[in-house]
Amino acid sequence: MSRRCELTAKGVQVGHKVSHSNIKTKRRFLPNLCNVTMISDALGRGVKLRVSANAIKSVDHNGGLDAFLLKAKEDGLSKRARDIKRQIEKKKQAAG
Repeated sequence: MSRRCELTAKGVQVGHKVSHSNIKTKRRFLPNLCNVTMISDALGRGVKLRVSANAIKSVDHNGGLDAFLLKAKEDGLSKRARDIKRQIEKKKQAAG
């Protein structure tokens, strides 16, 4: 499993660990990933995703998973999230 958020594509960053004597050694900054089940109103079911804590806040701020995915660009989403987005778009077109 890659260390990448499925919704925001946030991944591992590289930086320096700086000692008291100012010696710099490489280190990795890992994203805060959580396994969550988000509810899709259009699909009427839960969707399991591995997302960052920041993405959970963004989804809540945008009004839920459906609204977030409809606004999101395709290139920033994982393959699974793109499939869910297409399913939601199909349901929305069929309903209205």
